[in-house]
Amino acid sequence: MRHLIPFVIVIAMSTLAIAQTLSAPQAITDPKQITSKPNAQVEKSLSIEKLYMTRAIGGTAWSPDGKTVAFISNISGRNNLWLVSAEGGWPVQLTISDRRQAAPAWSPDSKWIAYQSDYDGDEQWDIFLVSPKTGQVVNLTKTREIAEESPAWSPDGRYLAYMVKPKTSSVFEIDVYDMVMRQVKHLTTGTPKDKLNAGPIWSKDGKLIVYTQQQAKGTDSNIFIADVASGKSTLLTPHNGEQLYTANALSPDARKLLITSNAANGYDNVGLLDVATKKIEWLTQDKWEISGGDFSPDGRYATWTANVDGNSDIYLHELAGGKTIALPLPKGVNTPGGSESAFTRDGSRLLYYHNGPNAPNDIWVFDQAGGDVASGKSHQVTQALVAGVRSEDMVEPYLVHYPSRDRKWTISAFVYVPYNLPRNAQHPAIVYVHGGPTAQTVNSFNRFVQYVANQGYIVIAPNYRGSTGYGKDFQQANLFDMGGGDLQDVIAAADWIKQTGYVDPKKLILMGGSYGGYMTMMGVTKAPEVWAAGVPIVPFVNFFTEIENEDPVLQQSDMATMGDPVKNKALYQDRSPIFFVDQIKAPLLLLAGGHDPRCPKTESQQVVDAIKKRGGVVEYKVYENEGHGFARVENQIDAYKRVADFLKAHVPPADCGCSLNE
Repeated sequence: MRHLIPFVIVIAMSTLAIAQTLSAPQAITDPKQITSKPNAQVEKSLSIEKLYMTRAIGGTAWSPDGKTVAFISNISGRNNLWLVSAEGGWPVQLTISDRRQAAPAWSPDSKWIAYQSDYDGDEQWDIFLVSPKTGQVVNLTKTREIAEESPAWSPDGRYLAYMVKPKTSSVFEIDVYDMVMRQVKHLTTGTPKDKLNAGPIWSKDGKLIVYTQQQAKGTDSNIFIADVASGKSTLLTPHNGEQLYTANALSPDARKLLITSNAANGYDNVGLLDVATKKIEWLTQDKWEISGGDFSPDGRYATWTANVDGNSDIYLHELAGGKTIALPLPKGVNTPGGSESAFTRDGSRLLYYHNGPNAPNDIWVFDQAGGDVASGKSHQVTQALVAGVRSEDMVEPYLVHYPSRDRKWTISAFVYVPYNLPRNAQHPAIVYVHGGPTAQTVNSFNRFVQYVANQGYIVIAPNYRGSTGYGKDFQQANLFDMGGGDLQDVIAAADWIKQTGYVDPKKLILMGGSYGGYMTMMGVTKAPEVWAAGVPIVPFVNFFTEIENEDPVLQQSDMATMGDPVKNKALYQDRSPIFFVDQIKAPLLLLAGGHDPRCPKTESQQVVDAIKKRGGVVEYKVYENEGHGFARVENQIDAYKRVADFLKAHVPPADCGCSLNE
């Protein structure tokens, strides 16, 4: 809802080839089984400064020769473009800019790397080119009021396809830029205002582009294939009812399309779509979230990623023999990298990201050892941790399951318990709510969670109804009920963590960003007696003003998921926490971005003004050079130091010696 989601896709006439069964990890259901582990070596020395100086790494692209990886990192304090040898080593900064950058794509002739960059977080992206040899930078699009995103090179390097959206539009179309003639061709036009086109994928001969068309409600999507010369698009996924289909990769001969869809059984699975017949052969039929990846360059293999209750592995599937193996990778959250493909052009290596509770996102390379996957080995290319931040000081979470209050769902959550805590019902706990709501808390590195756990706060991070990862029915369970059943799932997390025997029921904190910030505001207004403090980060609080001021794409999404604001006025009002500010008992800290197009700072300002008017306790900080979330390292450090100081002042850890009046 608060972010544009690459939705998924599937088809009418289909056949099942393989049914794979992934075993579920063991989850704790009894709160009394949660324990604080003893660790005599742990140091309570984690600082916000050190944790936020660990590198943020992502957005990768192979060089055509497979020797170098381009990647986005904030090593300099900004999300700029860097180069590193595929063997690892000292990275070289390629772009030096105060602006954040994303989505690098290396041209087939090696001369340019395309990427997108916006202005102080406003998401009005332009497409830029940078020479990997000279560092020369060219703004290719120069359209301040039009956003261009997700650049993709044609195989011959002459054309660049990308998504494009005027600031006042709710529709992404797909354009193709001719690098020789310096002309733009509109591949798609006239898309309805409640739909958008995403993820252009070129055929190997450069004649076709496959793309996914998403519907604003988030419950239906389609895959199209377009002839670049004529601009004619053909629907590949005719279907009845609402189903999600997403295009992942086109086979080298352009006959098969690797797709992700929930059409087979209501859960995301991977299939091969025959472009000519439009029939699907399902490669998986599991009840977890499985996402398609790439074809190997020779077309023999396909990859996918299986997200099983917040942990992810990468699988390699031999298309002819039907054999599937999990790549022997470190345990945690493993996801494929690479803009064009995770594979090198010779197919010998695969680029991926590894992440975990004690390991920030890093780039790794898996080498197939002469084609023998089983004996292949991985090596780490980047080093995100900094000196003084020790993996052994990090807390690994428990996976827990608890029933929803209405008994309709089992809710999955991660629980972080500080080391060496006595079970004496004296400790504070944070209910940490993810955004989206179509998103998921996974078993990944979270700088702030690790900091507060190190300081003595227990954290529970629930995947409430509406989250991804648990099937179609669960993901759609909060439609036309935002801030209803999902809020009850969040409150149930507080109920559950209190039963561990560690938590002081009067020391519960509610915190989250984006939709999680909205949930925080709903919690402190609808269940004010539960919370000792609230920290809404970049929230929205008033559905009426939010729809009026947010990006048009999100306007369409909100109206599709909450109904017409006039006809459904009573629902909009009941689910807008601004109208219940007089119920708030907890002190609040709100953080906002000055250029946020998704949850404008005026949303937070409404809360601050209302609380101050009635003499309540509220702190507020706007980062004027940020958008929806904070990209600049100095702002991240300042923001989360404020949160830490706020929590220690109002809800101190049991043994910190803090004063409520500090």
